[in-house]
Amino acid sequence: MTLTNDEIARYSRHLLLPEIGVEGQEKLKAAKVLIVGTGGLGAPLALYLAAAGVGTIGLVDFDVVDESNLQRQIIHSTRDVGRPKVASAKDRIKGINPLVNVVTHNAMLTSQNALEIIAAYDIIADGTDNFQTRYLVNDACVFLGKINVYGSVFQFEGQASVFGAKDGPCYRCLYPSPPPPGLVPSCAEGGVMGVLPGIIGTIQAAETIKLIVGGAKPLVGRLLIFDAWRMTFRELKLEKESECPVCGKNPTIRELIDYEQFCGLKKAPDSKPIDTITALDLKKRLDNGDRIQFIDIREPHERAIVKFPGALVMPLGQLVRRMDEIDPSIDAVFLCKIGRRSILGIEALREAGYAGKLLNLEDGLNAWARDVDTSMPIY
Repeated sequence: MTLTNDEIARYSRHLLLPEIGVEGQEKLKAAKVLIVGTGGLGAPLALYLAAAGVGTIGLVDFDVVDESNLQRQIIHSTRDVGRPKVASAKDRIKGINPLVNVVTHNAMLTSQNALEIIAAYDIIADGTDNFQTRYLVNDACVFLGKINVYGSVFQFEGQASVFGAKDGPCYRCLYPSPPPPGLVPSCAEGGVMGVLPGIIGTIQAAETIKLIVGGAKPLVGRLLIFDAWRMTFRELKLEKESECPVCGKNPTIRELIDYEQFCGLKKAPDSKPIDTITALDLKKRLDNGDRIQFIDIREPHERAIVKFPGALVMPLGQLVRRMDEIDPSIDAVFLCKIGRRSILGIEALREAGYAGKLLNLEDGLNAWARDVDTSMPIY
């Protein structure tokens, strides 16, 4: 692909770099990159790849813009709240560089559509925030022979690497199996420093540009670890595992699987379901005078944001050793931000032999603030 005069003017700072030059810019123009997720990582990825002149950028996301996204997802703005993220991101990309072809996939990436979507692109940039999609992207890239530019963030720490290259490791070589469900909180539960995904996403963009242009040393076989709080970089050497079930010498996984089941997100058929109660139903019971005890399992820094009146404060790690403080003759409703960690608490008490009635507040304190007490903040 030759460059027009307008493109030469737009990308002149690239053209002056002998490592990129006209040939490299033409490669960028011809490239097709798929960004999985248009959140904290996908935002800087999309912005910088668009500015760099990547010819076709695909966006995969099924979510809509929420106000809480704006602390870090800089591709979206306040006026985009409620819009599909891929639509908001496309508008911003076109505003930066109208020459870019933007293809939107307003859908969840699944085992049913991943191969078809990914096959149309040269490089895949993984900006997801959950383990099941990371394994899905990894396996699909290995099966299709695509490069996977990986990034992840949590609180103050981020990671970046390049998987799926010839003779290089894949994501499963680093993490053969996912952690137990709930062990690693999501950003929605554990938080994330706003600038961190910007830094890691920009590193992913740099790696993508280098892979397209060629002639540079990418993060193949290397895991870059960045700590924003301490402002330190570390690098770990990664080896391709000969026994890897996907990219090893004798792979045992040859097709996409059920990744929710693989990550332990599906309950066993014989498992006892967790009893839940909605915020509105809980309000009705309180109005009727029912005796209910509230157990707030959040940590002190979270309770500083908002407190629930009359709740027994019992952080998740203290539940089992303090379960004698809970009255088994009274229904106990467990409180956390969005109703996920409280499930872990209920399961822990069950395993410890607690005999009383345990209820999980569905969608947590955010649901109470949304549906019952609108004076409380949603965070």
